Amino acid sequence: MFNKCSSSGYKQVLDGIKLKTLVHGDKTLFAEFHLEKGSQLPRHAHPQEQTGYLISGRIRLSIGEDIFEVEPGDSWCILGNVEHRAEILEDSLAIEVFSPVREDYLPDRPA
Repeated sequence: MFNKCSSSGYKQVLDGIKLKTLVHGDKTLFAEFHLEKGSQLPRHAHPQEQTGYLISGRIRLSIGEDIFEVEPGDSWCILGNVEHRAEILEDSLAIEVFSPVREDYLPDRPA
């Protein structure tokens, strides 16, 4: 699968949080997140392992009982079924890989 850079294809998943699946295969899914300052990703867990990288902005990420102040260039890995949440401290751009594929993030499906 190949994806050409485009400004279209984003889904609003929560207030202030947009997602775009860039590419996916049988075992991984690569996604871009636009996160608006002041938005919140509520505490949740899912079976997929989630590995991320912050391109710009600043977020406060809670993974299990640990809290991290995430700045550009920082990265993280959240094991499957571990609760996590995020507070968006500045407008931010992050990319993340999910394995196995998150079916709910596949293109042409509601978020």
